[in-house]
Amino acid sequence: MAACIVRCMADSQTTTPQDFQEIYDRFQASISRYDCGKFCSPLNGGSPVCCSVDHAIPVVQKSEWKLLKGRTDLWRTFKAFDKASQDIVDDLSDDCKAIQCKGARFCERDNRTLACRAFPFFPYLDRNDKLVGISYYWDFEDRCWVLSNLQIVERDFVREFISAYEYLFEKDPDEYQAYREQSQAMRRVFSRWKRPIPIIGREGGYLKELPKGRGLVPANVEDFTRHGPYKSAKAFAREVRALGGVVPYGWDNAAALLK
Repeated sequence: MAACIVRCMADSQTTTPQDFQEIYDRFQASISRYDCGKFCSPLNGGSPVCCSVDHAIPVVQKSEWKLLKGRTDLWRTFKAFDKASQDIVDDLSDDCKAIQCKGARFCERDNRTLACRAFPFFPYLDRNDKLVGISYYWDFEDRCWVLSNLQIVERDFVREFISAYEYLFEKDPDEYQAYREQSQAMRRVFSRWKRPIPIIGREGGYLKELPKGRGLVPANVEDFTRHGPYKSAKAFAREVRALGGVVPYGWDNAAALLK
């Protein structure tokens, strides 16, 4: 499976290690009270999708890398393992670096990259270039349990996410432009699919961007599509067992979210 880049959107950066220290201080909240890795790892060889470079290669600014090296030995330079991952490394600007950690079992929450803290979401800018909330990297719809259960995303996570990215945009306007382009790309893709874009609003609640430029409107979380093995509790359990795995403890409680 081709690997996907997570973060380091702009080609040139003006941030410092101290800026990323501020971002880390602002953005510490967990996505959810659920351990979401429990619900994707049985379908990914026992490792959460977000912690596997088979799916997502964290890419950081050089200034963020400098900060991390001074704090921990958790991270190391990413080594490409196939043509797709080598292409990703080769296409990076000089200001960015692909890295990988020791794995989910060794996670140090205080030393997660911005990519890790934000995954699988990015700041969504509407057609008026206003940061209205957060949406997600759609390539992960069939692999990330969270994207079929947006109702589990905590308000503290959204609030801290917005604060961190507004600070980043202030320090590095090129990052703002890059996420503006990411939002535009999502509108093109979802218009082709004739699907609304799910958005968790920065002030609470949900929004959806209708296809073909029909506008941004309030939404209910029930309006959003569930994907792949996460379409239902039965579909998930069936897929896990088909892979020879065991349905994780606690799934019965989390499964109620899928009804």
